[in-house]
Amino acid sequence: MVIFQWINNQMLKMNWLFELVESLVVKVFGLSMDTRLGASIHFFIYDVIKIFILLSALIFMISYVQSFFPPERTKRILGNFNGITANILAALLGTITPFCSCSSIPLFIGFTSAGLPIGTTFSFLISSPLVDLASVILLAGIFNWKIAIAYVIVGLVLAVIGGTVIGHLKLESHVESFVFQNNLEMGEEDPLSIKERLEFAKDQVLDIIRKVWLYVLIGVGIGAAIHNYIPETFITSILGADKWWSVLVATIVGIPMYADIFGTLPIAEALIAKGVGLGTALAFMMGVTALSLPSLVMLSKVVKPKLLAIFFGIVAAGIILIGYSFNAFSYLFI
Repeated sequence: MVIFQWINNQMLKMNWLFELVESLVVKVFGLSMDTRLGASIHFFIYDVIKIFILLSALIFMISYVQSFFPPERTKRILGNFNGITANILAALLGTITPFCSCSSIPLFIGFTSAGLPIGTTFSFLISSPLVDLASVILLAGIFNWKIAIAYVIVGLVLAVIGGTVIGHLKLESHVESFVFQNNLEMGEEDPLSIKERLEFAKDQVLDIIRKVWLYVLIGVGIGAAIHNYIPETFITSILGADKWWSVLVATIVGIPMYADIFGTLPIAEALIAKGVGLGTALAFMMGVTALSLPSLVMLSKVVKPKLLAIFFGIVAAGIILIGYSFNAFSYLFI
């Protein structure tokens, strides 16, 4: 237990980094941690460095594992199953693909073109941006393991239920015809050497960092501002756990944004520190990652309005239900 606590504090929460940045702010910048400016600068530097260190290490490890599951192999694995088993497997495979919602859509097209049931591919589409292994560690580092594990479980459940419902509705006719006309043939992939897998993992880290660095900086900047400049009374008056509308507002506010979980975590962290309910903050994160407006626009080019509306309705209802549930039972995660 002592070793686990040390690992959690020093490797995930990075208390050593917190203290190092505090020394930088106080001794080098000459600012007090008791001032808004000093605390904001500390929040920004500490969270940015911590997120990028964890992100780089985790994406490298996850990408190495992912190198064993290219689209061809993933398709074959999923093709061996049907029904809810296939939905569960698709949701789980989505956790090892650290993609944002827009990056997941090309794989969704590829899987559908290759003949996978749309219910299975929608389970993957929901899970991939919403839940990944890196998010578990980052959530644990910012909050705690109970919250991290619970978030992953409800995200997977939402992906499985969403895909299962869409599959049972028999909506294949509401997928644009060009997707099926592609009829992609996925051949045998050449096995990679250890060196090639390491190179793939390194390239994935660089590629994902290039894609998310700006969103991380923006997210941490917003988090720092919320944490130190926006009065707690103002935030809780709108998004307080005691406000029935808080989860609805948080979900709706998240939809126009485009970011992944790495950019939304610092905002959620600051909101919770200001008294916003755990479920409200998680609903905001899920709204941004799973229902971002750009991803919905991209998906509208692939599916017809009825299927798009059903997908949106299922995911939005699930997020709202999850948000209210976490708010109601937040005492279990403290």
